[in-house]
Amino acid sequence: MVHAHRDPALLGTVFVGGAIGTAIRSLLEDAFTVPKDSWPWTTFAINVVGAFVLGFLLEGLVRSGMDTGYRRLARLGIGTGVLGGFTTYSTFMVETTKLPWALAISYVVGSLAIGALGAWLGIRTAKSLVRVGETA
Repeated sequence: MVHAHRDPALLGTVFVGGAIGTAIRSLLEDAFTVPKDSWPWTTFAINVVGAFVLGFLLEGLVRSGMDTGYRRLARLGIGTGVLGGFTTYSTFMVETTKLPWALAISYVVGSLAIGALGAWLGIRTAKSLVRVGETA
C-alpha cells in the first residue's frame, strides 16, 4: 500500500476536502459573528460538531472493514480534508487570547470537555448504527 503522502490522488483528495471544509467554516463564521469579548459560539459549535462527525466517521469506517478503497478515500477526504479544514484549532487559540482571562479559561476547558464528549458520542452512535463488517 502506498503511503497517502506519496500518492497524488490521495493528496488531491485531502486538498479538495480541506478546501471544502475551510470554505464551509468561513461561511459559518461570517454568517454567525459574535460580539467582541464574548464566548465564540460559532467556533465552539464548529469544533464540537466536527469532533462528533469525526468520531462517527472513523468508528464507522473501522467497524465496516479495512482501510482500503472507498474507506481510505473517505477517511482522508472527509476526515483529514473536510473535517480538518472545518474544525479549527488556530482560530480557537486566537479567539482565546482575545477573551478576558476568566472567560478564556472557561472557553478552553469547555471546548476541550464538550469536544471530547462530542467525539465520544460520535463513536457511540457509530457503534450502535454500524455493525462490524458492514460494507454500506
